[in-house]
Amino acid sequence: MTTTITQAQPADLDALATLFDAYRQFYGQPSDVAAGRDWLRTRLRFGESKVLVARSGRDAVGFAQLYPSFSSVRMARTWILNDLFVLPATRRQGVARALLDAAAQFAREDGAAAIVLETTRDNDAARATYRAAGWREDATQWYSLSFE
Repeated sequence: MTTTITQAQPADLDALATLFDAYRQFYGQPSDVAAGRDWLRTRLRFGESKVLVARSGRDAVGFAQLYPSFSSVRMARTWILNDLFVLPATRRQGVARALLDAAAQFAREDGAAAIVLETTRDNDAARATYRAAGWREDATQWYSLSFE
């Protein structure tokens, strides 16, 4: 399978919204394609994120969404690879790796000091993919404060 990766454009919103909805459902959220489409449209419209779309032929089969951040210590931009999703039918065909490579290339070309992501310790398949793509794990413990 040949995979092409492009930055999302307004014309990609319908296909992207469907992928985004499947991604959210994977994490236990109820389906809401319209709200997801609005979320993505706003992020893209205001430059609040960059979304990379993976295609096999004309079909959108995966995406990665990156959010900008900054390192005060490095005095540089960083990117957070917050979302990565590949349709189940196209997994294990190099799509996730192509998205990871494209995200890293985007961050480098943007002059970022780093690109980071998080995943759960029990997500063995994702962790193996990240390591194979050259990402390093560390023992940093992340904590969060949720307002919901």
